[in-house]
Amino acid sequence: MDPSFIFYLLAVVLVLVGIAGIILPALPGIPLVFAGLLVAAWTDGFRHVGWVPLTVLGLLTLTSFAVDILATVVGAKRVQASSKALWGTFIGSIVGLFFMPIGLFAGPLLGALAGEYWHTRELGRSTKVGLATWMGILLGVALKLAIVIAMLGIFAFSWFF
Repeated sequence: MDPSFIFYLLAVVLVLVGIAGIILPALPGIPLVFAGLLVAAWTDGFRHVGWVPLTVLGLLTLTSFAVDILATVVGAKRVQASSKALWGTFIGSIVGLFFMPIGLFAGPLLGALAGEYWHTRELGRSTKVGLATWMGILLGVALKLAIVIAMLGIFAFSWFF
């Protein structure tokens, strides 16, 4: 068996797990996609995908870190969420993983709501903060999905043209 088959298979698995990681907060989604594309380019000896597209893919990967952090923070800060709400979002995201698939979406919302309620004791405000934080997370997922689609498009364009 040709060993390159194993490396290409590894590349596909990394990309697929990375795409899943866009939604699952415990997985580093876009870095895994980048690693998979890098493995595929390396297996090919960088004949089809060279350093220029790989640099662009690397920059998109770095951009995804900013998107990940900023989307949640912008959603929360837009409604002046407390630091307890942000911690609640983080903890709720982790706990939500144990209650898939509903917990994946409800965890951050309920965590932010609980954190803000702990801080202010105002249910209306806490609900507003929870929803704003959750919308920020959804925006982040949408932006990261767009980044991955761009990365796959750049890689495919470089490979075939």
